Formats: sequence, C-alpha cells, structure tokens
Amino acid sequence: MVTPEEDAHASAVLSKAEAENFPVAPRFLPRAWRNDLMAVYGYARLVDDIGDGDLGTAAPAHAASLGLAPERSDDALAMLDAFEADVHRVFEGMPWGGATAHAQPADGRRCGAPGPAHPLLRALVPTVRRHGLTPEPFLALIEANRQDQKVRRYSTYGELLGYCELSANPVGRLVLALTGTTTPERVRHSDAVCTGLQLIEHLQDVAEDLARDRIYLPAEDLARFRVTEADLAAPTANASVRALIAYETERALDLLDEGTPLVRSVRGRLRLLLAGFTGGGRAAAAALRSARYDVLAGAPRAGTAGVLRESWASLRGEG
Repeated sequence: MVTPEEDAHASAVLSKAEAENFPVAPRFLPRAWRNDLMAVYGYARLVDDIGDGDLGTAAPAHAASLGLAPERSDDALAMLDAFEADVHRVFEGMPWGGATAHAQPADGRRCGAPGPAHPLLRALVPTVRRHGLTPEPFLALIEANRQDQKVRRYSTYGELLGYCELSANPVGRLVLALTGTTTPERVRHSDAVCTGLQLIEHLQDVAEDLARDRIYLPAEDLARFRVTEADLAAPTANASVRALIAYETERALDLLDEGTPLVRSVRGRLRLLLAGFTGGGRAAAAALRSARYDVLAGAPRAGTAGVLRESWASLRGEG
C-alpha cells in the first residue's frame, strides 16, 4: 500500500517531465500509452535523481521505501544497489504470454514472494506485464548511474558513446517496445536519436555537471580546441569553449539526422510522438546556437514554440 507521503514523493519525481527537452507523454496519445510512458519515465527520472543526488529533502523517504536506513540516502551507490534489488522484484515470477500471467497479483507478486517496495516500481509492474518487458534496459539505466559515480571524465568520443548506450538508448528501446514497433532498423535509428538527445542535454548542462565534478566533453576534443577545465569553470564561455560547443552540437545534430527515418517509419500518433522527440532535440540545439554556444552563463533551453516548429519540420521530413 502506498502512503500519502510516498505518493507525494513519487509525484514530485514525475513532475519533472515538464522540464525535459521533449514531450514525454503528450495528451494526444491514448491514455494507456500515456500511462505506460509515464511509468517508464518515472523509473528513468528516479534512477537519474538517485545518481545525481537530486532527491532533495525526500531522499530519506525514498531510501526507506527501498529498505535502506534514511541516513544512507546520500550514498548513491548504496541507493542504486537497493533500487536494483527492488527492480528485480518487478520481474520475479512473471510468465510472459502465458495464461497464468493474468493470475498474478496486481502488484506483480508471486505467491509468497514480495512485490517491489518503491511506489514508482509498483506503478511499473502493470506496464512490464502488459508488454512483456525484460529487465535489461532498466538495469542498463542503473549501470549508467553507477558509472557516473566512478567515471568523471571521458577520454574519447567513443567512450562517451559507450556511456550513452547505457544512459540514453535503453529509453528509446523501451518506447518501441511499449508501442509494439520494435524492429532492428528502428532500434538502430532510435539509438541514434537517443544518443543525440543525450549529447545535447550534456551540452546544455556543462556548468551544472562540472559542479558535480563531471565533464561529458571528450578530453580529446578539449585538447583539440585548447579548452581547459578552468575555462569551463568561468562564468561565461570564451571563444574556444564556444567553438567546442558548436562542434559538439553539430555532432549531436548529425545523430538526430541519422535517426530521422525512425519518424517516417511509423504512422499515426506514434509518428507525432517521435517527431516531438527529434524536434525537441533540434529545438534545444537551436537554443544553443541562439545563445552563441555560451553554456556557462546559463543552460539554454528551447521554448514551446521552438519545439513545435522543429517537430513539424520532422513530420514533414525537413530535418
């Protein structure tokens, strides 16, 4: 049973959907899709908040939901371990596709086996059962946040792409699974879009990430543009930093272009949703350009009009 306090903390996590670069679960989608997308978003947002230490005053309550002592709520690795253990409870004893699947209790428990304890994971159980989702993409997101606790710098672009395979690409694969549209080609295009979106978010958040002692700009590119960590810590970006951010923005846009066929490969409201994802990324890149790539004075964000304009361009195949 979810307590009012747990429900309030879970709702606070879900409310962050409004601040994303792309629409998470827009109202034009069928209610069932919206519910499933928000269940997956709540999972992904909570994992990131644990890894980033962004749970705020609710951190002790989240720790208690996971069976940890409240005073351990500032130990990200312990929180991630406890969360992973609770994730496994989501999948315990789930017979995919069999008649007995409908006999499972509503919270995903087996007879005599506990279901997940955290309210956002309890909300995920019906979605997992309905679509036969497997643990791998969910566990990859946890592993990405574990990596964030241990890896603070990336030497090469290839290393950064490897991180995005854990931190971003599983979300796109889950969206395809939720909508029953998974194919190898769509997965490939989805991976490109998700990595592009992740890279753009990193560019927006250079100053915020540095405050956490993390840099998601490859060291080889820092050296190429003669940018030092001291340059990134300045209140505004110098010419070298701006040139570097411009270069990385074009890289991210190339990935969004590579993933453009994903939008054209589907129809109906799913096409609108995917156009919103790519359009949101392009609008965020446009905001970076409008700020003349000064990501240190503040995180450039796209407005609603920009997202709509770029989403419409994606629908028309202009991206």
